[in-house]
Amino acid sequence: MKTTRVLLADDHALVRAGIRALLEKMTGIEVVGEAGDGRETLELIRKRLPDLVLLDLAMPELHGLESLARATKEFPAVKMMILSMHANEEYVLQALRAGARGYLLKEAAVDELDLALRTVAGGEIYLSPRISKHVIADYLKRLKNESPLRDELTPRQREIVQLIAEAKSTKEIAFLLKISVRTVEAHRAQLMARLGIYDVAGLVRYAIRVGLVPTERSPET
Repeated sequence: MKTTRVLLADDHALVRAGIRALLEKMTGIEVVGEAGDGRETLELIRKRLPDLVLLDLAMPELHGLESLARATKEFPAVKMMILSMHANEEYVLQALRAGARGYLLKEAAVDELDLALRTVAGGEIYLSPRISKHVIADYLKRLKNESPLRDELTPRQREIVQLIAEAKSTKEIAFLLKISVRTVEAHRAQLMARLGIYDVAGLVRYAIRVGLVPTERSPET
């Protein structure tokens, strides 16, 4: 049996430790690394080239959906599976559109985790039973001719929106993205003009609405 090399990406160390302990007991599964944020996830994918990535959506610095989209584009052979507490159909849809091959809820039993991993590793799509397939189908149909709100911005602008929503200062954003403060300010002005939003609170609400920052991470909560 071919061993499936798995990268685990979640920003909670205790959650990672618990999931890793479960994975290491499974036959044919090898954990090749752990990541605590979106940027580290992409770096480790480049270094370790896992077969499959278990990725949380609510990641700091670079949101899970953004990490997912970039990883899918840069490493098409790496299968991406979302592990999330959110069963909302919009989250599921965004993940599938970004290239996820599976969507597993964190409430899942160990047997379901094992089944999900083997299903995705085998080239099929896995969705937790709680995720209503007909709801997803209806949602896809309803949005068929609409472009996602997130597509209004460039990847760099989405990064900046997320970091602003996470209460990072202009200098902190410049440091994290390895660009100048002036460049950050220019991106911020451009994205505000594009969205018609001219205050931080409005950007935070936008980031939450399009899934860049879940409500529990917003500075407003």
